[in-house]
Amino acid sequence: MSTLRFKALETLPFKDFRRDNSVEVPGKLSELFCQNVFSEETMREYLTKEAFQSIMDAIKKGTKIQRHIADQVAVAMKDWAMSKGATHYTHWFQPLTGTTAEKHDSFFTPIEGGRAIERFSGNLLIQQEPDASSFPNGGIRNTFEARGYTAWDPTSPAFIMGTTLCIPSIFISYTGETLDYKAPLLRALNAVDEAATNVMQYFDKNVTKVTPTLGWEQEYFLVDSALYQSRPDLVLTGKTLLGHSPAKGQQLDDHYFGSIPTRVMNFMKELEIECMKLGIPVTTRHNEVAPNQFELAPMFEEVNVAVDHNSLLMDIMARIAHKHHFHILFHEKPFAGVNGSGKHNNWSLATDTGENLLSPGKNPKKNLQFLTFFVNTIKAVYEYADLLRASIASASNDHRLGANEAPPAIISVFIGSQLFRVLEELEKVTEGKLSPDEKTDLKLNVVGKIPEILLDNTDRNRTSPFAFTGNKFEIRAVGSSANCAESMTVMNTIAAKQLIDFKKEVDALIETGLKKDEAIFNVLREYIKQCKSIMFEGDGYSDDWAKEAKKRGLNNLKTTPEALKQEMDKKFVDLYEEIGVFTHREVEARNEIKLEKYSTVIDIEARVLSDIARNHIIPSALNYQNRLIENVKGLKEIFPDKEFRTLAKEQMSLITNISENVSKIKLGVEDLIKAREAAKAVSNSQKQAETYCSKVIPLFDVIREASDDLEMMVDDELWPMTKYREMLFTK
Repeated sequence: MSTLRFKALETLPFKDFRRDNSVEVPGKLSELFCQNVFSEETMREYLTKEAFQSIMDAIKKGTKIQRHIADQVAVAMKDWAMSKGATHYTHWFQPLTGTTAEKHDSFFTPIEGGRAIERFSGNLLIQQEPDASSFPNGGIRNTFEARGYTAWDPTSPAFIMGTTLCIPSIFISYTGETLDYKAPLLRALNAVDEAATNVMQYFDKNVTKVTPTLGWEQEYFLVDSALYQSRPDLVLTGKTLLGHSPAKGQQLDDHYFGSIPTRVMNFMKELEIECMKLGIPVTTRHNEVAPNQFELAPMFEEVNVAVDHNSLLMDIMARIAHKHHFHILFHEKPFAGVNGSGKHNNWSLATDTGENLLSPGKNPKKNLQFLTFFVNTIKAVYEYADLLRASIASASNDHRLGANEAPPAIISVFIGSQLFRVLEELEKVTEGKLSPDEKTDLKLNVVGKIPEILLDNTDRNRTSPFAFTGNKFEIRAVGSSANCAESMTVMNTIAAKQLIDFKKEVDALIETGLKKDEAIFNVLREYIKQCKSIMFEGDGYSDDWAKEAKKRGLNNLKTTPEALKQEMDKKFVDLYEEIGVFTHREVEARNEIKLEKYSTVIDIEARVLSDIARNHIIPSALNYQNRLIENVKGLKEIFPDKEFRTLAKEQMSLITNISENVSKIKLGVEDLIKAREAAKAVSNSQKQAETYCSKVIPLFDVIREASDDLEMMVDDELWPMTKYREMLFTK
């Protein structure tokens, strides 16, 4: 066995596994909930009545917090955090790196007389100043223009991680442009709140706020830490660039929803305990389809908090996995030949009166309300499908989309055959005023029966990238490593724009003399006609759908460069500026960042693959070939020529095959290096990404195919890379 693989397997903590490493839950999980969160209950205890009300108004109404109130909140936060053992604080933010960021400062402050105290002021709570030039900015900031600001987001509660008080914050440049995921998300949430609340005045004037909700589902792989360290490709890229599929993978479907391995269960238990303490309401855990793949999911939350919780969760998962001798993989496709990982985003709208706007009610009025938001959501996706596709684009997600394990890159909407028939009936509504009989028939036989239809809704369609699942829409194409904010910013922006347009059209018809309900039905009817092409009930994996989608005028943007090119369409840039989510400069900067990240990821993968192929695979293959050659020489010395030719036939064939594959790898690496250098020399970001996509990535397969063939020829003890069968079936 190769030294690298032997050391990895030798360091597996088998003795630890023989002992009972079970994690005991200390009491009820509910008793742990929000233990380390500066929650509403905690604020009631630590804040004055004035300060508490100010925070609540900021959360619910978006009002500003006065500086003297901020001072009170800062002192209360410090006292609470120190009572929990905290010694430092940080503005916790989400820069465009795809991970979270934090700079810790101590409460410790020296004072006169050689003494010290703990201090934390409103100024420090509200704003900090990290270096903005060292984070992705898309050309907004020069290297010498380093100043940037983090600003407290009071709508997301502070929490304690270890001994640090973490304050959720936005991140902006000195000149005011957003440099993170949170700031534009908050803008989009405010926009859809205002737009949806205005539309709700048609149905319920008591509604003063509409809050978008999100329930994400996080898929991930667990790999033994020692085995992970033995794979340079996993360590440096998050995925395996080489590796022959094991004889047994996921063919038997025996892992899906199967009994959770004890070691994994211990990891899950500790994870859930920490999640409860941090207010992350995780409720679901199970084995996923692929070996060593799992999923967890929480209850629905307000989108901003849900996004923060998912980013926080990914950090916690990595830390706790390490304690259990695992490494967690969030890459969308870490292993070839088995399913990759996604992050389904379940989106809906909730009112401050307790309603879910994507759930029908008990009477026609409530069902018309449901249809209004239901159809407007479909229309929004129809109008801005390519923008939604761009929001889930990444080098890693390209491997997963359309691979018979995730929705295709074609954006379509699944609503179920029964609801589709309801929309067809609405499409037949007479233009203009309705007769009394038409009103009765429409309300009783079409709108009135929606709750009955949804009691046993049409079968779910896992091949749809945007599916209605009873009381929410599920964006199924989001990648497992993605920040939920990206797709949620787009979803709420397009929903806001669509609802604004809808209200304008309805109001215009009311001014012509139509009754409110008639005006709404008329506008919805036109929307249904316009966006029928995006509704699809069939198999999104089929070749027939790709052909049909093309006929319907739907784009099939299979790669990230294709998707990101659409993002700069004037229609989309104008949308962002109109809704106030991004300026034109911010859109360009973010597009630049995503293109640069795509090219950089492919460039790193190419360099790692070249290194492994030349310095690990080829030497091991030649080492084994030399052993075979010595064996053949020995046979020739012992046996006569006729017998020798018979006995050495297989060895000679194997020697030849090894030489052929080594030659393929050597030439493939040379071609890859040239292609990578040529792509790196392209100055335009869009063209560079396209070059990496079309010229560099295809060369990976040439090297991988030859290497995987060698893996099945070379003596297992000499093969340098830990194999799939070793990584995917650790317990």
